[in-house]
Amino acid sequence: MLNLEELKLKKLDKKGLNILVDWAATEGWNPGKYDFEVFWETDPDGFCGFYFEGELIAGGAIISYNNEYGFMGLFIVRPDFRGKGIGEKLWYLRRDLLKGRLLEGAVIGMDGVEAMQPFYEKGGFEIAFRDERYACTGKKYNASQYVSLIDSQDFEMVRVYDLKCFGFDRKTFLKHWLKIPNSNSFKFMEGDELRGYALIRKVEDGFKIGPLFADSDKIAEELYKACLNCAEGQSVFLDIPVTNKGAVSLVEKYNAKYVFECARMYHGKGRKPDMHHVYGVTTFELG
Repeated sequence: MLNLEELKLKKLDKKGLNILVDWAATEGWNPGKYDFEVFWETDPDGFCGFYFEGELIAGGAIISYNNEYGFMGLFIVRPDFRGKGIGEKLWYLRRDLLKGRLLEGAVIGMDGVEAMQPFYEKGGFEIAFRDERYACTGKKYNASQYVSLIDSQDFEMVRVYDLKCFGFDRKTFLKHWLKIPNSNSFKFMEGDELRGYALIRKVEDGFKIGPLFADSDKIAEELYKACLNCAEGQSVFLDIPVTNKGAVSLVEKYNAKYVFECARMYHGKGRKPDMHHVYGVTTFELG
């Protein structure tokens, strides 16, 4: 018999994280086959959950980016254990544990589905804007002369640009994300200056673009076209922050169809990511 009081929060190992990502696939979150590998390398201490009789029954991510910014994602309770108060207990314990991993006053972000937003607000999170997922079909477009594949020698340049766009250094994440199997990453260069970059990867159903960061609407469009070129005839998903009007115009121009939405929510009053250069969110799981 399950006793809620006896459930203790435990750190997940890599196997436990893989189980969470498998659950996410079953729930229709459409992760990539190799996502969990990158998630693990980003922050091996950033995943926790509850076990009952030796089996994982609930878990989630509590990612720390250099103790300066936190992100909560991958929050799942196994279906046969829902409705018992497990999720509520787990969520608050995760929030508090992550706060303890961060510098005082650091912000925690998350992307919350509509049904759960009132619960998250009770836990101290405030809605900042909506993230909407759009899907279109990949096809061939004329490639811009300024767009080319990112190679290993570009890493430091991309890291610096990513810091400008994401707002916090995620060197470890990028080191592995840019090399994730079944993906292509593109840069937009004007002379020696990087003006935008994007990555498209294979997921359970089709492909996902993320991130799509750019200095202008036109640059974002050229990178978007480069990604669509990689997935001819396949579904391609892009998660946009609706506060970026250029991102809204982009999906409208290419007749992408609305799929669903989350709300980006923040806990804390410290520095938050600036979405001005964000035309496509990297992941709902890690920010």
